[in-house]
Amino acid sequence: MDAGVTIRPATVADAARMLEIYGWYVENTAITFEYDVPTPDEFARRVESTTARYPWLVLEESGEILGYAYAGPLYRRAAYDWSCEASIYLDRSERGRGLGRRLYAALETELTRRGMRNLYACVAVPSENEDEYLTGDSARFHEHLGFTLAGRFHRCGYKFGRWYDVAWMEKLIGPHDAPEKTPFERVRE
Repeated sequence: MDAGVTIRPATVADAARMLEIYGWYVENTAITFEYDVPTPDEFARRVESTTARYPWLVLEESGEILGYAYAGPLYRRAAYDWSCEASIYLDRSERGRGLGRRLYAALETELTRRGMRNLYACVAVPSENEDEYLTGDSARFHEHLGFTLAGRFHRCGYKFGRWYDVAWMEKLIGPHDAPEKTPFERVRE
């Protein structure tokens, strides 16, 4: 890893910078279907509630947060405890440097350590043609990381006066044996 680049667990104290990164995507892209940038308090609550059970990592270079990735529940039923959904956001000026790949690798390592078996990503994709709000880059990024298409919902998201599709992508990251404990029981040990 480049000198000065570190990946560490996020804290609530990191919320303001992460919100700055995320806010740009809310206001300028259809990568997220959120219409309004969350308030700082709401975003801090998201970090706090997520990190109670799942990893949330930040990538820093020379002490500045350039991106973050986190996992959350796929569904809230006990049978899904070995599966989770991941999200990643990089500062828009930092794309193309391999930082997203490093951040996702660190998240996957932590999820595997915790006993997760399946990793999912819900990716907005153009319904027809790429436009100024959405390209197919996110789906291609996930494919490059070993995710495969699990399903596609057509024209299910409406933002900026346009309809967009959602692709659900999956990656099997752990053995599918009969586990003795859930990932959440393993973390408490």
